[in-house]
Amino acid sequence: MKKTKILFPFLFSLLLVISGCSKDDDEVVDGTDDITGGEEPEVPTPQDPEALDLSQYSSGQKVMMQTFYWDVEPRFEWWNNLSDKVEGWADAGIDRIWLPVATKGQSGGYSMGYDPSDYFDFGEYDQHGTVPTRFGTREELENLIAKSHDLGLEVIADIVLNHNSGGGLEYNPYREKDTYTLFNEENGNASGMFNRNYEHFHPNDVSQSDEGDLFFSEQDVDHDVPYVQGWLWKNENSVAKYYKNEMGFDGWRFDYVKGFGTWVIEDWMNEVGGFAVGENFDGNADVLVDWVDATGVSAFDFAAFYKMEEAFDRFDDLNYLDGNTLRKINPDKAVTFVANHDTEKDENEDNRIATENKMKAYAYILTHDGYPTIFYSDYENEAFNEEIKQLIEIHNSLAVGDVQVLHVDNDEYLMKREGNAENPGLILYISTGSTTKRRNVQTNWNNVTLLDYSGNSTYTPTSDENGMVTIEAPANGYSIYSITK
Repeated sequence: MKKTKILFPFLFSLLLVISGCSKDDDEVVDGTDDITGGEEPEVPTPQDPEALDLSQYSSGQKVMMQTFYWDVEPRFEWWNNLSDKVEGWADAGIDRIWLPVATKGQSGGYSMGYDPSDYFDFGEYDQHGTVPTRFGTREELENLIAKSHDLGLEVIADIVLNHNSGGGLEYNPYREKDTYTLFNEENGNASGMFNRNYEHFHPNDVSQSDEGDLFFSEQDVDHDVPYVQGWLWKNENSVAKYYKNEMGFDGWRFDYVKGFGTWVIEDWMNEVGGFAVGENFDGNADVLVDWVDATGVSAFDFAAFYKMEEAFDRFDDLNYLDGNTLRKINPDKAVTFVANHDTEKDENEDNRIATENKMKAYAYILTHDGYPTIFYSDYENEAFNEEIKQLIEIHNSLAVGDVQVLHVDNDEYLMKREGNAENPGLILYISTGSTTKRRNVQTNWNNVTLLDYSGNSTYTPTSDENGMVTIEAPANGYSIYSITK
C-alpha cells in the first residue's frame, strides 16, 4: 500500500474560529470547554510533524466495491471494463467486488439481471435477442473472475431467488388463466438446466404463497417445492454449487430477501458457505437485526444509510447520526454504504444522499465499524476518487477499536476509535457549519502532536499530559485525527 501523501506548510497562520450555528457553544466535551466558548490552551506545536506510515498499520478489514450502476454503459463491454479496473481497486485496498446479476434476463442485452430467466446462461446462448448479456460473454466473465482472484479479490455474485421473468405462456390451473411460467429450451431457458413450469411458482399444491412480501406474484418462486430447492442449492449442479465450483464465485449478495423466508438463506449457506449479504431494504434497525439473527449472514445497513440521509440532507441535523442502526447493534454483520444502484436511479430525494454531502457520508462509514461498500460511480467520479482512496487507506489502517461518540449536536459530530496496543486509532470530526470549528476532546494520546490524515485541515495540535487536545474541522467538512511519529 502506498504511503499517505499529505502536505503541511512550514508555517501556520492563526485561525479565526467562530462558533457557527452550534446549539451548545458553552457545552462541555469530556469535561472540557468547547473552544468556541473559552480560550484555547497555549500548547506548543512542532513546525513539521511527521505522518505515520499507514502502510505499517492494519485494521484487519478492507472494503467492498459495488462494480455497477443502473443501466451501465457501454453494453456488452462491462466485464472487460471491470477487468481493466480491478488491479487499481486491489491496490487501493478493496478485498471484494460485488458483480451485477451475471446471467440472462428477460430484457436480453438491456437487462440488468433482476428479471432472471436462465440461471445458467452467462452469455453463451442465443435467447431474448442476444448471446452476450448486457455485461458481456461468459468467457469475458471468467477472465474477470480469474484476474480478480490473482489479485486477491473475492468475487460476489448477485443472486435473485424471489422471482423469475421471461418464460413462455402456459395454462395455469391454480390461477385458472395463462401465465408466463413455462421455462424450457424454447422458452427463456436455453441452457436446459432448471426447467420450470407453473408447479414451481405460487400458488400450487405445495404452498399458496411465500412467507415474505409478494413482489412479482405470478412468477413468485416457491422454495417449498423440493425440485426448486434441488436446482437452486441442493443438487451438485444447482445454481449455488455451479456458481461456486464452476464459475468461481466466492460469495453472495441476495436480492430482495423480504420476498422469502430466512430459512432459504440458511439452507443455501449450509450447502456452499462463503461471504453473504442480504438486501433487506428497510430503515428499521430492529428489522435488520432480526433478519441477521435468523439467517446468520450480513445485511446492508439501510438504517445507517437513512440516518446519514436524514443527518446530512433531509433534516440537516447531525444528531441523527447517533440514531439506531444495525452497525451499532451488530457491527460484524453490518455492510454499510452511501449509495447503490437502486438509490441512485431513484429521483426521490429522501432515498439518496446528495452529491455535496457524499464525502462526509463516506468519512462516516470508513471510520466507523461495519464493513464499508464503495459505489462504482462515486469511486470513478474524478471529484471524489483521490479523497475516497485516502479514506480507504485510513479505514484499512487506523479504524480500529471500540466506537465512542464524543460529542454530537445539530452541526457537529465527533467520534473516537479507541485503537489498541499496536494501533493508535483515530478521531473523526464532522461539521456542517459554515465556519471552521474547534473542540477540546479527551484522547488516549498524551503529549503527542496530532494531524488530520484526511488532509482537510492543516491544524496540528499537541495533546497535554492528560490526553486533552483541541482538534479542528473545516467548514462543512470533516477531519480525521491521529498521532504523528
